[in-house]
Amino acid sequence: MRKIITCLALAGAVLVSACNTIEGVGRDVSSAGDTVAKTADDAK
Repeated sequence: MRKIITCLALAGAVLVSACNTIEGVGRDVSSAGDTVAKTADDAK
């Protein structure tokens, strides 16, 4: 039982850190998209 609880706690910690990583990647992609759109507008 103790091993199961330990594994669940570790899995929870990994999932929480993964959410932060995915959020950061989403912000980076959004920023890159904004830059491309601004460059395209400037080129018109």
